[in-house]
Amino acid sequence: MYVLGINAYHADSSACLLKSGKIVAAAEEERFRRVKHWAGLPTQAIAYCLADAGIALSEVPHIAINTNPKAALGKKIGYALRHLPEPKLILDRLRNQRRRLSLRAALDEAFPGQRFGGELHHIEHHLAHIASAFLVSPFEEAATVSVDGFGDFCSAAWGVGKGDQIDIQGRVHFPHSLGVFYQAITQYLGFPNYGDEYKVMGLAPYGRPDALEEMRRIVRLLPNGKFELNLRYFRHHVEKIDYAWTGGSPHVGALYSDALAELLGVPRKPADPLEQRHKDIARSAQAMYEEAFFHLLEAVYRRTGMRTLALAGGCAMNSVANGKIARVTPFKRLYVQSAAGDAGGAIGAAAIVWSTMADASKSQIKSRPQALAGDSVSRPFIMEHAYLGNHASNDEIARLLNTKSGEIAEASCSTKQFLDEDELCRVTAKAISDGLVIGWFQGRMEWGPRALGNRSILCDPRRANMKDILNLKIKRRESFRPFAPSILREVVGAWFEEDHDVPFMMQVYQIRPEKRVLIPAVTHVDGTGRLQTVNRETNPRYYTLISAFQAITNVPIVLNTSLNENEPVACRPQEALECFLRTNMDVLVLNDWMIQRVPAPVSASTGREQSLALAHEGDR
Repeated sequence: MYVLGINAYHADSSACLLKSGKIVAAAEEERFRRVKHWAGLPTQAIAYCLADAGIALSEVPHIAINTNPKAALGKKIGYALRHLPEPKLILDRLRNQRRRLSLRAALDEAFPGQRFGGELHHIEHHLAHIASAFLVSPFEEAATVSVDGFGDFCSAAWGVGKGDQIDIQGRVHFPHSLGVFYQAITQYLGFPNYGDEYKVMGLAPYGRPDALEEMRRIVRLLPNGKFELNLRYFRHHVEKIDYAWTGGSPHVGALYSDALAELLGVPRKPADPLEQRHKDIARSAQAMYEEAFFHLLEAVYRRTGMRTLALAGGCAMNSVANGKIARVTPFKRLYVQSAAGDAGGAIGAAAIVWSTMADASKSQIKSRPQALAGDSVSRPFIMEHAYLGNHASNDEIARLLNTKSGEIAEASCSTKQFLDEDELCRVTAKAISDGLVIGWFQGRMEWGPRALGNRSILCDPRRANMKDILNLKIKRRESFRPFAPSILREVVGAWFEEDHDVPFMMQVYQIRPEKRVLIPAVTHVDGTGRLQTVNRETNPRYYTLISAFQAITNVPIVLNTSLNENEPVACRPQEALECFLRTNMDVLVLNDWMIQRVPAPVSASTGREQSLALAHEGDR
């Protein structure tokens, strides 16, 4: 039985396909459209998943979408009657519901001749989030928590997962939301684009929590783990915010009111310089988020008594807070899926439908979208890795290189195919150790926002100036944003103060003090790193590459960032090659092929060798 899961008409639109409970393929629409966080109906991601399985849409008996317009209907009506928001706001919500309810017609238009005649399942937003973590986790039982902006009139939900059951025990409803709080502060700090919250996380360690008392006036903690916003500082509950969720880059208008500016001072404009007060506000906002988040987790633990936690929702992307969970709460084991945000809801919705229907006769399958929480279900699969996207063969890459041979030659590049994987990894590792910037395109594309060794740019973490070199050559991003370390799983405890498996780069840990000087390019200003643990079983080639780098340098870590330049991560080999050719990347490895810029003669050097010198030559 096939189940197609989708996140549609929202940012990070995505699709996934399950076959007999196993995931066949999953991808976000942005990778194909080349527009970050693309919002709308994910037609190209759907087409990819269907093509990967070799089926047509008409052959899919079930589609699951991670929203249910009928959810919390009584609360929606009650809130509207009590607060009488702007008519524009009500009309906007009604239009969004009509769009989601007319999904069949939209699919018919997008896939002519492949009419979907199966059952359409609307799964409540936070139930889909929780399922996207618990139902694919290795845990037999766990506390479950979902925290985000809003979905189906709700911003947080929590409960228990046991065996094949999910029981949601509590919620926080509109208009209160930790996601809205963090997004509003992000906008206030002059980061207006959807998804810019990670910039606030990166900026926070440069500041002091001097504005924490002001933040406590904005977010109030309530008994039993709940929280509420002081609504005088926000607009979303009474005014129509300028949202754009259809057919392009998502946009959210200003969420904060003039009262927030009166409390914190003049908002920063995107072109304004970053002052110390902005850094202090970022630090204070992160501290407030953590205070409310851990307040919730403590209450969930008291209620459940469980020490394992399955976490999801857009706020589960706050890797800084996630990395502190085992230290400051009773939870000792954590699972966060690679696409914890709304994209991951596609897998959660599909997993719920398949699990609920799995034991039923195919001829008697019934849709029960309102009765799924607490139903007995079968666990579909364990998500141990995120390599679920499209891939390219060596023949396809050879044809691309032949087609682009003129451009490659004009850029003074050589090409070589390696027939031995170990040799390819040794040569690449040597190039990394020599200070070169490497594009690394391998296997199936990652599911979720992180590059995890298949669509990555790799560098030497030992070089203190590598962050500046990388920004100069390719990234051109803010200097305060850190780069991540990929580390062999077996040695995590020797380099970090925590020793857990972090395959999806969803936790930030303290690097051991004596190791920070050895890997300055991936050590943030506060001594932390957002690590990715690399296992031989789930990504053998990446593991072999890092092992080869360790053999040269005695460091089992490489700097890993996404293979892109201010655009979505490269999806196909042509996008990786285009990124290589238009930037100053030194080497690009496409499967078994290596494209390398021919270095300038030493006599013509302008000091490049000196600029790439090791910060600590004696540590080699």
